[in-house]
Amino acid sequence: MSKSLISNSFQAFTNEAPNHSKAWMEAVQNLDAASALDKKTQSLAYISVLAATKLSSGIPFHVKQAKANGASREEIISTILLGLPAVGNVVTASLPIALEAYDNE
Repeated sequence: MSKSLISNSFQAFTNEAPNHSKAWMEAVQNLDAASALDKKTQSLAYISVLAATKLSSGIPFHVKQAKANGASREEIISTILLGLPAVGNVVTASLPIALEAYDNE
């Protein structure tokens, strides 16, 4: 994946705190390996969590990952909007970010 898809905050984290970053990434990889979900479903679920928690800086990277795992544009839209009943329309702020990432390959 392109480094430009990685948020400035995450780049600073990896550059300025390499030991913490390494430990974090090992935990992420272990959690990924432990998941019973297939890669596409896991990618989509993660995007939904990012949208619901307003962590939009991670959306472009994870949308590209979901697309690489076979997610369609329509699935990305549904994934973003999945949180509407639980958290309201705050998820709509992530929609243009996600679609731009999906469409700009």
